[in-house]
Amino acid sequence: MGESTLILGLGNALLADEGVGIEVVHRLEAELRHRDDLIFLDGGTLSFTLAAAIADSRRLIVVDAAALDAPPGTVCVFEGNAMDRQLRGAGKSVHEVSLSDLVDIARLTDTLPERRAIVCIQPNTVDWGDALTPSLAAAVPEAMTAVEDLIARWDSDSAAGR
Repeated sequence: MGESTLILGLGNALLADEGVGIEVVHRLEAELRHRDDLIFLDGGTLSFTLAAAIADSRRLIVVDAAALDAPPGTVCVFEGNAMDRQLRGAGKSVHEVSLSDLVDIARLTDTLPERRAIVCIQPNTVDWGDALTPSLAAAVPEAMTAVEDLIARWDSDSAAGR
């Protein structure tokens, strides 16, 4: 397992708000490109090939649209076991491979990062469209801050030996 933090954006940029995870990760990459310990990856609509990237990372942060039963643009962070519970309870994935499948692969191969989190954003529209709806566009900075806060806390914990 490497020493990097994988920041994985998921979604389909052709389905309006479904592409919010990719948008957040692209903006974070532009802002944090000076950090050589961070790997930014557009995971699209998922594939088994992402299992290797997860296995090679010490820490994992996923950003994705998710049904949260909340107003559009709501951002929620699920960390560690809470992430695992969120993935199991999220229902059937519309993707060929679900994030839950990838987490299970990592768990079975003993490569699941101990430090892991998912930043979920409640979509407004998941239909043909190449732009985020206003409520999701407004949520992008909050989602970026959630990712940056996780990184800062995890960095601080590592420096303190926790």
